[in-house]
Amino acid sequence: METLEAIGHQRVVRAFLPGPLPDDVVTTILEAGRRAGSSKNLQRWAFITITELATLERLSKVGPWCGHIAGAATAIALVTPDPRADAAPLSVMWDLGRAAQNMTLAAWDIGVGSCPGTVYEQAECRDALGYPADHHCEFILSLGYPVDPTDLSRPLRAGGRRGLDSMINQERWSMAR
Repeated sequence: METLEAIGHQRVVRAFLPGPLPDDVVTTILEAGRRAGSSKNLQRWAFITITELATLERLSKVGPWCGHIAGAATAIALVTPDPRADAAPLSVMWDLGRAAQNMTLAAWDIGVGSCPGTVYEQAECRDALGYPADHHCEFILSLGYPVDPTDLSRPLRAGGRRGLDSMINQERWSMAR
């Protein structure tokens, strides 16, 4: 798989087949996240894997668009030091995004669908997963084999992405938006 092909063809999957993912598949996805670059190589993230149905169901309620987590074979909670703490560097979220993108691309490459969910209910998420009060979970990735395998290769929707010329400026901001 070429990198640009993966970037251009990856699709979000929200409906998964029942049943677990093999341990080696989950490890491959986690390893891709671990290998992401990070500011000063601090790697300020931890990953919590979740497979228990009751916990997946509970996590599906931590944000208005997290319903897909209930049907996941595995979810991965992405935990960092609290980025809103005093003097917390913003780079922690950049680093986390890189790790998440690595994981979703790796999943797609090996035939596993994924979808990110944004956590709005921090206290509920912390209670469900037990991470410390000085840490934060902004995103949870749902993973599983797609109910419809063509979801991994379906064509792009017309009008789904803005045109490149609508977002490019040269040298200085020049577009009225």
